[in-house]
Amino acid sequence: MDLEFFEPAEAAALMRCSEGWLRDGAAAGLFPHACWGKGKIVFTSEHIAEIARISEVLPGSHPAPDVRERSSTNTRLIGTRARNRMAS
Repeated sequence: MDLEFFEPAEAAALMRCSEGWLRDGAAAGLFPHACWGKGKIVFTSEHIAEIARISEVLPGSHPAPDVRERSSTNTRLIGTRARNRMAS
């Protein structure tokens, strides 16, 4: 097996991006990742390569919107109390 596993901080250092950008992209379902245990985000070397491909901007194309802009439009509800608050 040639896969390497990286925590978000390690993956961000390799990609020279912020850890928050990676976490936000993974949480929004935009970036491939794995979850261990109770939601611990882990990236493999293949995930990192795919994120680089997804984020690539080719000549003549328009850059993708910032991940934080996309994720802020979605409301994430956890538990019945949050659902009840949103309903009222």
